[in-house]
Amino acid sequence: YYRMEDSETRVGFISPHSHNFCSTCNRVRVTVEGRLLLCLGNEHSVDLRRVLRGNPVTDDKLRETIINAMDLKPERHHFSSNGDVQILRFMNMTGG
Repeated sequence: YYRMEDSETRVGFISPHSHNFCSTCNRVRVTVEGRLLLCLGNEHSVDLRRVLRGNPVTDDKLRETIINAMDLKPERHHFSSNGDVQILRFMNMTGG
């Protein structure tokens, strides 16, 4: 991470192609479709929109869904497998 001068703001860069950081990855993203994306290099995801639109919806149910989703988080990405494109996803659809 790099800290901006005179600020508490930190900026970090992820280099998955040159460094396989999967074993220490603690990141997930929420897509524009409301899916909890568990890895940028895989399609593993959980539909949070369905949970949020459920009846009744509670913070506890949402929290439980997110925690349980962590068990589905893949062990590693496959960005460099056989040189084939593994995932075709535009970042504006991925969320951040």
